Amino acid sequence: MSGAHSRAPGRFDRQVVYERFGPAGQERLSRGRAIIVGVGGLGCTLADLLARSGVGLLRLVDDDVVALENLHRQVLFDEADAAAAVPKVARRIARINGQVRVETVQERLAPGNAAKLVADVDLILDGTDNFPTRFLINDLAVKQNIPWVFAGVVGAEAQTMTILPGRTPCLRCVFDSPPPPCLDPTCRSAGVLAPAVVAVAAAQAMEAIRILAGHAESISPYLTKFDLWTGSLQRMNVAEACADVDCPCCKRREFEFLYP
Repeated sequence: MSGAHSRAPGRFDRQVVYERFGPAGQERLSRGRAIIVGVGGLGCTLADLLARSGVGLLRLVDDDVVALENLHRQVLFDEADAAAAVPKVARRIARINGQVRVETVQERLAPGNAAKLVADVDLILDGTDNFPTRFLINDLAVKQNIPWVFAGVVGAEAQTMTILPGRTPCLRCVFDSPPPPCLDPTCRSAGVLAPAVVAVAAAQAMEAIRILAGHAESISPYLTKFDLWTGSLQRMNVAEACADVDCPCCKRREFEFLYP
C-alpha cells in the first residue's frame, strides 16, 4: 500500500488543507474560547459548526427548554427532547467532538451574571431573539474589549454584523435604542424558516472562525441583510455609515444596559 493511502485521515485535514486557514489556524482555533448566548435556532447551529470545526471551549448559556415548535430549526434536538422538555444547554456538543470543552449554564444572561460569564472568553456569539439582551451583550463586549457577532432572523430575513471593540463601530452606532415591541417582530409573532436561521448562523460561525484562528482583519465590514425568500442581499459599510455617530456606548462609554 502506498504512503498516500496508509495514513488515516486526521479529523481536521479538510480544514487545514485550506491555505488561508492551515495548521496554524487550526491550532489557534483549538485554543479559542467562545460563549454562545442563547441556544435556540441560531445557537444550536453555531454550537454544532464550531464544535465540528474544533474550537477549544464552548460555553452555552440559555435558561429555556426544548419544545416541539422549536424542532424545525434547532438542529441539536429531536422529538424525544421536546417531549422530555430537555434544557437547551444539554451537552449534545460533547458527543459531536469530545475534544471540545463544553460548559453549560442554565441561566438567562443578565446584568448580574454577565461579567462573570464572559470573563475568560475570546468571543461572544449572539443566539438571542431580542434587542435588550443584544444591547446588554454590546455594552459588555465594548466594556471588556471582547469581539462579538450579532445576528437576528425573522421569517426568511436575517442580518448579521461583527463588532471588534475599539476597531469597528458597535451595535449602538447602528441601532441607538431597542425598537419598541410593536416594531420588533419575533419568531413567535412573525414566524421563521429554518434555512434563514442556518444561513445566518453559518455566516456568524465563519466570522467566529476567522477571529479565533487569528484572522480578525478578514472579518466582514458590513451589516449584512438578506432575504432567502426573495434572494435579495443588502450590505451597509458600517464604518462609513457611522463615522459621525456620537455613540453612547463605544464613544461616551455609557453602559446603561449593563448597569440599568
